[in-house]
Amino acid sequence: MDTKKTGKAKRLLHLLWIVPFLIVLIFASLMYVVPALETVDRTPVAGSADWMKELSDDLPLSEVVLPGTHDCATKNVQLAYITRCQALTIKEQLEAGFRYLDIRLGASGEQFKLMHGFTTCATSGWPWAGTLYLDDVLSDCYAFLETHPTETIVFAVKQEYGTETPEQFEALLSAYAAKNPGAWLLSDAIPTVGEARGKIFLVRHYEDASAPVPTLGLPCYWQTQNGHGDVTPNAAAHENGKYTLTVQDRYEYDAPDKLNAFRNGLKAVQTDETHLSISFLSTKGSGAFGHPYRLAKTLNPELMQLTDPLQGWIVTDFGSPAIAARIYETNFHE
Repeated sequence: MDTKKTGKAKRLLHLLWIVPFLIVLIFASLMYVVPALETVDRTPVAGSADWMKELSDDLPLSEVVLPGTHDCATKNVQLAYITRCQALTIKEQLEAGFRYLDIRLGASGEQFKLMHGFTTCATSGWPWAGTLYLDDVLSDCYAFLETHPTETIVFAVKQEYGTETPEQFEALLSAYAAKNPGAWLLSDAIPTVGEARGKIFLVRHYEDASAPVPTLGLPCYWQTQNGHGDVTPNAAAHENGKYTLTVQDRYEYDAPDKLNAFRNGLKAVQTDETHLSISFLSTKGSGAFGHPYRLAKTLNPELMQLTDPLQGWIVTDFGSPAIAARIYETNFHE
């Protein structure tokens, strides 16, 4: 037997084994290990869990400068490098002062699970962690409102995945609300702060705006604001039944263009009992796959030092107690 050929064959087999292993190792590190290191400043801000108690009961909720989190359940999520948008759990977000939760759901039998696109959110960052279900999220929300009855939670629900019709989707969601009806505000009009205190205020984004059929909560629809070739569009107005929604959600802009759209969108804000504004600072960027943390590292510091007046509901990636306070303190100091 030719020992040289045998040695080359063994080395080749070794390489054929080690290369896939290295690819898997690099992929796992990029998707899970690196995101675990992408964190935010957790320094607490005094009074953040009860900041709404200073607001007048008669104030329409649309006139409150309300901090929110985009894809709020993604602290632990599959393919985290490109899908993770938050470093705090929902419980931690509420305690930090965030009051608008961007809830993305997909049906799993008779349950809803939290999702981002086709990826599933988990209860922890460990590989063996279980799926994060809506019951888990609601348990945290109910507990928070029981302890902090002056607050409200805007529960902005979107059908992220699945083939259910809007009627089927809402029927399943209604079953959740029916388990604790006293904790929910299901009005189709913008409430006052007093009406919303101690409640989960349902905002729905899970039906075709051209053919509305569900009945629960505030309709909240806007045309998809994707694309990055034209960076001139900012906020857009949409009629939503009893009120007009002005929204800026240019989620494929790179950081400089997103900041411009955000600032210009704030100038278009009109807020009263018949007008609502939502301004997203979150974006995935112009690439086929995004890295939200990289973009948030640029955009969030800009928000912290922004001199433009903040208005409406403002939604961010990688929210922190300092970012929430920067937004909600506008209600008292500007």
